[in-house]
Amino acid sequence: MAGFRSLARQVRDPRGDPALRRYSLRKCLERFAPYGHRATWDHLCARHGIGPEDRDPDPARLVGALSELEEARAVWLAYESGFAERRRREKRDGLRRPASFDDWHRRTWGGNGIARCEDPGVHPSAPLAEVLGRLISALGSEPGTACPVCAEHGIAWRQELKQEPWSGPVCGGCGIVVPQHVLTPGALARARRVRLRDLASVA
Repeated sequence: MAGFRSLARQVRDPRGDPALRRYSLRKCLERFAPYGHRATWDHLCARHGIGPEDRDPDPARLVGALSELEEARAVWLAYESGFAERRRREKRDGLRRPASFDDWHRRTWGGNGIARCEDPGVHPSAPLAEVLGRLISALGSEPGTACPVCAEHGIAWRQELKQEPWSGPVCGGCGIVVPQHVLTPGALARARRVRLRDLASVA
């Protein structure tokens, strides 16, 4: 099975068929998709002018989308490296079991669903690397009352999410499932009292 870098080379190969290069970009999302596969694809298509169903896209647009994905992946790999170093220190200090804080990291292992979007058509509009930078910064800071990605306060608790966690706070602005530990207890309590359809009616 080809890895991310091998697939990226196929996307950049000027001799490659555009349809194959598009396919290779989609396969890259099986290795790294911050919003989830469908939402990340929708994001890249919107930002780089690629028709989601276009089988013969402009290769330059594909390379642009790949570059954005690679920049975000570099941000994530740096975070992963820091996380691994922290866990090594904790184990040396006798803390063998990860803290509950690390449940989020376990679910996003490999870079899939880091800022999962429950609705593939609703996702942040900023570049992926910028979004991940904001989220990672929030993970290392004191909990706040707003979405760490878009600063929206309209956060609603949603039951029956499609993937783990099976319920949680969803931002009404950018659509991400917000990691619970970046929100204060008060913000989480408010989110539990709000339904997503209530946010839509206010908007």
